[in-house]
Amino acid sequence: MLGFSSGLPILLVFSTLSVWLTRAGIERSTVTLFSWAGFAYAFKFLWSPIVDKVTIPFFSSVGHRRSWLLLTQLLIIFSLILTSINDPQNNIYITAVCITLVAFFSATQDIIIDAYRIESVDQKLQGSLSSTYIAGYRIGMLAGGAGSLWLASFWGSDVYEHNVWKKVYLTMSLLMLIGIIANLLSYEPKKKRMPSNKTNLHFKFFVNILISVIIFILIYSNINNFFYDKYLLSFFFTIFKLIISLLCSSLYIFLLIKIKFQDRSIIKDSYFNPIKDFINRYGKLAILILILISLYRMADVVMGVMANIFYLEKGYSISEIATYSKFFGVFATILGGLFGGYFAMRFGTMITLFIGALIASLSNLLFAWLATTEANIKYLISVITADNISSGFAGAAFVIYLSGLTSIRFTATQYALFSSLMLFLPKLIAGYSGAWVDVMGYQTYFITTALIGIPVLFLIVYISKVAPIK
Repeated sequence: MLGFSSGLPILLVFSTLSVWLTRAGIERSTVTLFSWAGFAYAFKFLWSPIVDKVTIPFFSSVGHRRSWLLLTQLLIIFSLILTSINDPQNNIYITAVCITLVAFFSATQDIIIDAYRIESVDQKLQGSLSSTYIAGYRIGMLAGGAGSLWLASFWGSDVYEHNVWKKVYLTMSLLMLIGIIANLLSYEPKKKRMPSNKTNLHFKFFVNILISVIIFILIYSNINNFFYDKYLLSFFFTIFKLIISLLCSSLYIFLLIKIKFQDRSIIKDSYFNPIKDFINRYGKLAILILILISLYRMADVVMGVMANIFYLEKGYSISEIATYSKFFGVFATILGGLFGGYFAMRFGTMITLFIGALIASLSNLLFAWLATTEANIKYLISVITADNISSGFAGAAFVIYLSGLTSIRFTATQYALFSSLMLFLPKLIAGYSGAWVDVMGYQTYFITTALIGIPVLFLIVYISKVAPIK
C-alpha cells in the first residue's frame, strides 16, 4: 500500500501530464521540458537530512517516519488539487509551479518510504520486500497512468476540455487516501532514533537551501541560450548554464558559513558524514559506483519520456494507450519486478543487475522497429509487454543494489543521494528528447537510447569483480 502511495503521483507529473498538455495544444518541445519537474527527485538528497533528523510537532506521536509520511501525503493531495483547478492553456507557468510542488512532495514521500523499507527488514529480505514494494508502486502507476487516461477518455471527447482533466486530477488526489490509511495501519521501524537538538538550525539550513535553489533557478532562467536552433550546442550550453547556476547557489551557502550565519556543523552532519561513510566503505571504487548509479537507468528514462507522445503521433487513441501501455504494461512490469527479486535471491545482486541493464537497453530497439511499422495493436502489445518486463526486472535489481549500498546509520540521506544521482543526468537529457526526435526521427532516437546503455554493462562487470553485493 505504501508502494501504491509512492507510485501514484509519478505519472501525474510525467506521462499523464504529457497527454494533458498535448491535448491542450502545448508544443512538443515544451511538453518534454516539463520532465524537468523530475529534478525534484534528483535533488531530494538536499532535504533528506531534515527528514532523517528533525521531529515534526503535533505529528510526532505516531513515530518519526510515519509523522513525516503523513505530512507529505497531505501536501501531495493539496498540490494535486491546485494542479487540477488550473488550465495550462490559460497559464502554463502556474501549471509548471503546481506540478513542481507535486514532484517535490512526492520525492519527499519517496525519501521516507525508502528509509522505512530499508529499516524494517534485514538485507537478506530486501529482495522480497523490494519486489512487493515495486508491485505496489506499479499498481499506483497503473492508477495514475491507465486509470487517469481511462477517466479522461470516459469523461472527455475529441475536443479539449479543462473540466475533464480537472476531474481526473481530483480523483487521483482522493486515491492518495490509500497511502494515508496504510500509514495509519503501519508500525514505526524498531530502530532507536535520537531526535536532533538542533531543530531550529536544521530548518534555518533548509530555508537557506531553498533560497539557494531559487538563486539557481533565477540565474539559470536568465542566461539566454544562443544556440536555440543548434540542438547539440544547445545541450552543452545547458550543461554550462547548470554549472554556473550551481556555483552561484553554492557560493551563497559558502558566504553564509563564512559570516557565521549558517552553522558549519549542520552541513557536516547532514552531507559530509554520510558521504564520508560511503567513501570509507568503498574507497577508490566509490567513484565508479556513483557513475554506475548515474547511468544505470539512462536508457530507460530517456526513452520513456517520449513514449506517450510517440503513441499519440503514431495514431493510437488515449483509450488504447491506457489499456495496453498503462494497464497491461503495469502488470508486465510487476511480473518483471518479481522475476528480478527472485533472480537476486537465487543468483545474486550483481548478475541480476547486469541482466536488467542488458534487457532494458535491448527493449528500446523494439521501439525503433515499432517506429517503422504501421499502427497495429498486436505490435504495440508485444513491444510494451517486453519493455515493461525488462523495466520491472531492471528496477527491482537496482533497488536491491542501492539498498545494499546504504548504511543503516544514514538510511534516508544515503539512499536519497543514490536515487537522486540515478535521476539527475537522465532527466537532464530527457528534457531535450523532443528536440532530438525533431532532428533525427523516432527510429534513430530509440536506437540511440539503446546504445546509451552499453557503457553500464562494462561498469557492472568490473565492479562485480572488485566489490560485489551478494
